Formats: sequence, C-alpha cells, structure tokens
Amino acid sequence: MTMEDIFKTMQDLIAEQFAIDADEISMDSSFVDDLGADSVDLVELVMAMEEEFNVGEIDEDDLTGLKTVGDCVRYLYNKMS
Repeated sequence: MTMEDIFKTMQDLIAEQFAIDADEISMDSSFVDDLGADSVDLVELVMAMEEEFNVGEIDEDDLTGLKTVGDCVRYLYNKMS
C-alpha cells in the first residue's frame, strides 16, 4: 500500500468519523486545530485505523506524536512496510 493509498483511506475514515467533507482533509490537517477533534474522536479514529489497516493495537506512546493526518499516514506506512 502506498502513502497515497493510505492517505485516501485516512481521508475517508476521518470524513466519516468527524462528519466532514474528505476534500477538507490534507496531510497537514491537525486533528485538534483544523479538524476540531476531541479525545473521544481521536480514540474512535485510532480504533477505526487499527481495524481498517490491520496493524494491531497502536501503542499509546506512538499516539502522542500523531498530531496531523500526515503523521498518521507516515506512521501507518512504516508500520505496514
């Protein structure tokens, strides 16, 4: 799976979870500042990511570094490589 494939899937997941248009989501979008996510939104998104990308449980320590959509895309790409 390429980074672009991961990004497109992430766009769809985020759009569904946060009830926004996928076109509003870029690699630079901050979950909190740009997308208005709260802690519950982020927990639900992480669970959706784990299921969608079949990467097992995402470590809590790893989550602290995932502030933007791009952070998540790179993280998933590395985890699946």
